[in-house]
Amino acid sequence: MRLTPTERDRLLLFTAAELARSRQARGLQLNAPEATAIISDTVIEAARDGRRLRDAVDAACNVLSPDDVLPGVAALVPEVWVEAVFDDGSRLVVVPEPLGPPHGDLIPGSVHPAHEEVDAATSATIELAVRNTSEVPISVTSHFHFFEVNPRLSFDRSAAYGMRLAIGAGEAIRFDPGATVTVGLAPIGGARVVIGFAGLVDGPLDAPGVRDAALAKARATGYLDNTTEGEPI
Repeated sequence: MRLTPTERDRLLLFTAAELARSRQARGLQLNAPEATAIISDTVIEAARDGRRLRDAVDAACNVLSPDDVLPGVAALVPEVWVEAVFDDGSRLVVVPEPLGPPHGDLIPGSVHPAHEEVDAATSATIELAVRNTSEVPISVTSHFHFFEVNPRLSFDRSAAYGMRLAIGAGEAIRFDPGATVTVGLAPIGGARVVIGFAGLVDGPLDAPGVRDAALAKARATGYLDNTTEGEPI
């Protein structure tokens, strides 16, 4: 039997809808493809029965309820588009909100941050005065290990060990040539493992001897420290 591409698509959709109905009969909640298959199949069969467009859309909107689908599916399927053959010809049918309004339903994989506003400045545990001794501006981003920033920035390096700028993620602070800026620093969180940056640590921050070794390396490579009046530490 030779089938046209449209006929093959119709059989594929019917098979998916029947599989979804079988799972629904076993008491399973449907995922998005399963729900879409049933809704689309309902429209096509309503058209085949000779029903009008409005009746087909109504049938599709009532074939499933939010309780029939997994959490988040109602938000994933805001509408369904399907081509159906009515008595007066083929039409593209749009079924709006076939599972009803999502009512704040969560979309799987979406990220919903807390509603509370966090003032990054209040998380600072220390403040340091930082002077740019170079002739060019220097910018430092939020999660750079501040101990390892540009050697021409002069500040208390020892106090900055294991710390980062207390600003929002992705933000930065600019240090203009010759300017002194007071910044707040907060401890680096998580596993406290620092990889890369200037290579002064390149591993766990709190492992025995690592801090002293990092200070010695900074001293040997000319990193400035204002505790020694702008001279290398």
